[in-house]
Amino acid sequence: QVQLVESGGGLVQAGDSLRLSCAASGRTFSTSALGWFRQAPGKEREFVAAIKWNNGRTNYADSVKGRFTVSTDNAKNTVYLQMNNLRPEDTAIYFCAADIFNTGVPYTTQSKYNYWGQGTQVTVSS
Repeated sequence: QVQLVESGGGLVQAGDSLRLSCAASGRTFSTSALGWFRQAPGKEREFVAAIKWNNGRTNYADSVKGRFTVSTDNAKNTVYLQMNNLRPEDTAIYFCAADIFNTGVPYTTQSKYNYWGQGTQVTVSS
């Protein structure tokens, strides 16, 4: 089993920054990928960013490229999502997810991810 706990959400104004954290524990593999997804009210959950533990390879949704950065602290088993220049349309519940059987690139597809956190709310006011 893998446990994922997100933190760092909150209410900010447009243009502000936030850093989300996802602490992972339990059974993971060095080739695992950690992903961030989000779900806005009335919308489907969508991919945001992902990273591989072992080589740091990343993948981003077009909507966040240049504004969001995903990174890891392997010693702490923690993945971060640094979000800069936030926009009202970034308002959503943000989830981290683990693809512990990953052997390739960090995927954008939700079905590839085996474990999910509970989510943390990010609200961006205009």
